Amino acid sequence: MAKMAGEPVNVNEFQELARKVLPKMYYDFFAGGAEDEYTLKENIEAFHRITIQPRILVDVSRIDMSTVILGHKTSAPIILAPSAAHQLAHPEGEVATARGAAACNVIMGLSFMSTCTVEEVASSCNAVRFFQIYVYKRRDVTEFMVRRAESNGFRAIILTADTPRLGRREADIKNKMISFRLRNFEGFISTDVVSDKGSNLAAYAEETLDPSLCWKDIAWLKSITKLPILIKGVLNGEDAMKAIEAGVVGIIISNHGARQLDYSPATISVLEEVVQAVQGKVPVLLDGGIRRGTDIFKALALGAKAVMIGRPVIYGLAAKGESGVKQVIEMLKNELELTMALAGCCTVDDITRSHVKTEKEKFLCRM
Repeated sequence: MAKMAGEPVNVNEFQELARKVLPKMYYDFFAGGAEDEYTLKENIEAFHRITIQPRILVDVSRIDMSTVILGHKTSAPIILAPSAAHQLAHPEGEVATARGAAACNVIMGLSFMSTCTVEEVASSCNAVRFFQIYVYKRRDVTEFMVRRAESNGFRAIILTADTPRLGRREADIKNKMISFRLRNFEGFISTDVVSDKGSNLAAYAEETLDPSLCWKDIAWLKSITKLPILIKGVLNGEDAMKAIEAGVVGIIISNHGARQLDYSPATISVLEEVVQAVQGKVPVLLDGGIRRGTDIFKALALGAKAVMIGRPVIYGLAAKGESGVKQVIEMLKNELELTMALAGCCTVDDITRSHVKTEKEKFLCRM
């Protein structure tokens, strides 16, 4: 079938489609970052400063992008990052996202702040699913959600560790962002918070999130679930080593899509430091700024086991529902496959540190 005029040819064009279809309040919620949005821009631009060093005359007639993440075979080193409130992007919400992940055979992360219930997502398809959690002041709420995820076949818990308080997202304050309906919690805790001072979402977060959460609480989390635990929000080697000591099975380098602390580093810029600290003890996943197959290739070359895709999935969902999610994932997979072929890598294990040059290395070469 001929492509219609105006069909998106890359992930960035899906962002433009999403901007056209979403109410401004919702688009700004998904697209925005904290304060000056320095880190928001830097997450993407830091990739642009890394070049790829291809190898020629390699037989690349067969490319295999598949990998194994925590024992789960997946078609590509891509995980859908947990992100809130997919029903603000499309009426089918996280159910459509999960089906898109299942169709493409990639892992899906479901957010604690999802607008579809854990049970709805679990029964919608056979995607391998990880469940992301926040720790609330009321620990019983977090425990209730962890147990539900475990009993509904989720395969791992992702503890988000960078949110003792919500970052200052100025677009949400200006728009007086509503706190969306959190059906997972209905009948358990009130999700209605009204603030006349700006973002209702920020007011809800202030009321619920536990700012006392610290390293020793990972032992509590391990005591309430048999599921493996990954920690999300690591940005340096020291915290990575503490996470391993605490017994996590995976580390996610993330600055929360630049929505928490502005002027925190671009995630790709700290990847090598974390990988060197971890020394292969657990897989390191990279979240933030992935918009191209070349970005995925660069992250793998610098030591990531896989990448997480956040906003692009939301943009695909907003533009075209489940088929938009599939299209975004397939675009990134197709771009990665082409990048691997042109760089002379037949499998993800063939992608090595020598396949990329960072800004620092280029600077040292010029000296």
